[in-house]
Parts: sequence; C-alpha cells; structure tokens
Amino acid sequence: MDSLLEEHEKLSRKAPLSKSLQDVQQTIDMLISARNSISDNPASAPITLAKLQNPVKASFDVIKNDLGEIYKGLGLWSKALDKKFKGKPLPTTDYDALSSQPSLINRAIGMHFLREGQFSVASAFLTEASSKPLQPSVSMNNGRPEYLMAAGVAMDTSSSEGLRKQFADMYYILDEMRNRKNLLPATTWARANSTSLEARGSNLEFELGMLQFVWLFTGGPCGGDHANPTECQQAALTYAREEFGNFQGRYLREIQQLMGAMAFCPNLMESPYRHIFHNDEAWENLATSFTREFCSLLGLSADSPLYIASTAGAIALPTLLKLQTIMKEKHTEWTTQHELPVG
Repeated sequence: MDSLLEEHEKLSRKAPLSKSLQDVQQTIDMLISARNSISDNPASAPITLAKLQNPVKASFDVIKNDLGEIYKGLGLWSKALDKKFKGKPLPTTDYDALSSQPSLINRAIGMHFLREGQFSVASAFLTEASSKPLQPSVSMNNGRPEYLMAAGVAMDTSSSEGLRKQFADMYYILDEMRNRKNLLPATTWARANSTSLEARGSNLEFELGMLQFVWLFTGGPCGGDHANPTECQQAALTYAREEFGNFQGRYLREIQQLMGAMAFCPNLMESPYRHIFHNDEAWENLATSFTREFCSLLGLSADSPLYIASTAGAIALPTLLKLQTIMKEKHTEWTTQHELPVG
C-alpha cells in the first residue's frame, strides 16, 4: 500500500483543488462586479464588457490549466489503483449482513462527517437519507425481520443538531489550541467537566495547566525567543501559585519538576527537564488527549467507528477473497452471517 500512499500524496501536492476553486471564484467575482457596474450605469455596458474580455479569457485559460493538472493527477492515481488491484475482484455481496440495516449505515456515515467537522456535508447527507430512505433487504432473525430491529437508530434532526454543536465546540477549541496556542477554551471546558474527568481518572486538566506553565515559562506571551527570561519566570510562577494548589495531592512530583526547572533557566536544553520544556509534539499530543476525553464524555470512541471498520475490512479483504475462491472450488457455503468462517 506504500506505493498507493505515495501516489495519493503526489495527487494532493501537484493537483490541489483549492487553487482551482480559488481561480474560479476570482472569475465569478469579476463577472459579478461587471454586472453590478452595468446595473448601476447601463450606459457603461459596452466599455465594461470590452474591458472584461481579456481578463475573462485569461482566467478561463488559468482554470483550464488547473483542471489539466487535476485530470493528469487523477489519471496517474487511477493507473496506480489498477496496477495494485488488477485481477483482484471484490467479494460478492451474497453474504452482506448490513444490507438489512441501512439506518445503521447512514448513522455511521453521518456520525463520521460530524466527527470530522464536515457539518454542512453531514447535514446534507442526513437530509437526503431521511427524504430518500433505502429499502432494506428483509432477512429473518429469530423470526423477526432484521430491519425492524434497526428501527429508531437513525439520527433524527434534534440529536444530529446536538452532536453538531458539541463537535463544533470541540473543533473550535482544537483550532485555538493548535493554531493560536490558546489553552483558555480547553481549560474552561475541562473545569466545567472536572467531576466527570476525575471520575474517569483523566489527567487532562493538569496537562492543560502544565503546558500553560511551560508556555509562559518559555516566553509564549512575551515574544518567544526575544522575551525577558525574568518576566517569563515570574509569569509562570504566578500562574503556578494560582492554579496548581488543587493538583498537589495527585501531581506533586510533576509540580516539583516544573518548579525545579527554574534553577536551570539559563540552560534548559542541557537540563534534566529538557523533555518537558522543549517538546515539539506537546501541543499535538495534548490536542489528541483532549479529543479522546471530549469524545469519551459523549460516550464515543476517539476514532471514527466508520474509519476503524473500513480499515479492518481492508485488512481482512485478502483473506476473504482467498476464502471465497476456496468455497467456490469446493462448492461450500457459509452457515452464518455473524461469524467469519476463518480461524
């Protein structure tokens, strides 16, 4: 699969849709501006249209070139797919256990879009799924049609809207954390959910405070490398006195390490505390930890179930293909849809 990943990276790098969309939008803006100008002064129409000819033609040429790169990239990607999967048919759907439960599939897809922050896509998908529901294939389970067992699991408007708001809050907090180095929204959320986090044995609230201390100590709000070390230490010490009191019972050793680092301030890179104060992955690790705890309080796993199921399916696919070939040769069949006939 490494070759496919490499080709996919090339496609993303050499044929980005964002540039094409930007060029199309510039052309649209140009046409709208001309229309407004003619609407305000109809007598200027000939001049406005004459001035518009060359820029519009040039913009069309740019868009054509953009699309050429995209089509070229897609062509190479398609060839890579054909080369990788040539002569490898997909398993048949004779034993599709999910065909009788379309609502479960729709829910998984809708949830995946919400979890990825694709709120408009999730809304459009759920609207389409509700207005044009799939007809389930009826199969029996203990004398009952299986599609009846899936009743009520589809996401209604109110539940999807509630989840959308929750995930919108999560992505706002992650954006502030990753792109602005602002831990206040995350800290506010952690304090509001402190009881639930503590019941889970979570370290998130202290981890947020710890990174805030490190950020202050290393001059985050004072200009980074050009900050006054003394002022930075004082800001970090003041923060520690105000915030770390409630954590001493559980995190005394960690707090002592943070305080002890002050003695090595001129040369932290050579100190025993280097891994705390110069960790390039600290912000991303904390973002991952926050995502995991946020989803856990919603009763969800940190990773999308649809992604996990798709990955597991891709891993199992070669085995299933081999099994299907053997079954075809020996004229045997599966006896159940709820177990894989492999050891």
